[in-house]
Amino acid sequence: MVNRRVMRLHLPQGLHGSYFEHNNELQERKQQLKTISKALALFPQRGTVKGHELNIYFISSDGVSYMAVCSSRLPAAMAFCFLEDLRWKFTACFDSTTVSLATRPYPFLEFDSVIQKTKHHYSQSGGPSLGSSLVELQEELRTRPPPVLNLEDMELSNGMANGHAESAAGSGPNQRLEPVTAPGILSLVLNIMCASLNLIRGVHLIEHTFQDDYDGIWNVIAFILAFICCLCQCYLYVFYTSLKKLKSFTLVTLIVLCNVFLYGLRNSWQLTFHITVASVSTCLTLSRRTLERTVDCGV
Repeated sequence: MVNRRVMRLHLPQGLHGSYFEHNNELQERKQQLKTISKALALFPQRGTVKGHELNIYFISSDGVSYMAVCSSRLPAAMAFCFLEDLRWKFTACFDSTTVSLATRPYPFLEFDSVIQKTKHHYSQSGGPSLGSSLVELQEELRTRPPPVLNLEDMELSNGMANGHAESAAGSGPNQRLEPVTAPGILSLVLNIMCASLNLIRGVHLIEHTFQDDYDGIWNVIAFILAFICCLCQCYLYVFYTSLKKLKSFTLVTLIVLCNVFLYGLRNSWQLTFHITVASVSTCLTLSRRTLERTVDCGV
């Protein structure tokens, strides 16, 4: 696998042969490559992720990572030789500018043919195809052995790199909500209308309060607070946020209390309208679910 978060190529089967064709651990390792690739920036240029029968070897250079799944019985120097050969060939095919400008998934699919030729060479000859010397690499690995990691280390580092040590299911800044429905749009419009009415009445009372009646300051606060809560309800419906249920119930409670406090300045129909809009908005916010996470095609 040659990885820049924008491409995915077939694993070099020539390194593992038919023994792994139906191996369950291989499928698990292939799924774990995504997690590992996100944490590679926190680790040295070269390393190994240990498994039971299969290891994942990786090297990183110039913003590009190269990974391979190999048998734990295969010498580490041979796996790193294969990755070094791929690195040299990839660098010869694509300059740094082309790599840095890659933004879409699978931008370097033509390199797949190079991978196939390289893995075929290793299957036939069992040795490096370019200037990578197996003896020199063995000596380098002996004097400077690459770190040996486990998947728990990689997952923890991946969480730290994204700003959280543990990520609960269904949480995260990149969650997407279901598309906005027609009732949701109507709810947003009515919420904005209620917010505008609260703001207009509050601003109107400010002038009267500071001129004649300082006791009316609580009415101003109630109008302004209801205005802020209406805007927050719009935000909760449009954007994903954690603790959505708690925040929604808190906002609708504040809106109800503010309108009850303003009884006298508003008639029963007005109070019913504002409380109904807030209640419907809360129901729609709580019923709008997050979309299921799709397979990340950026790897």
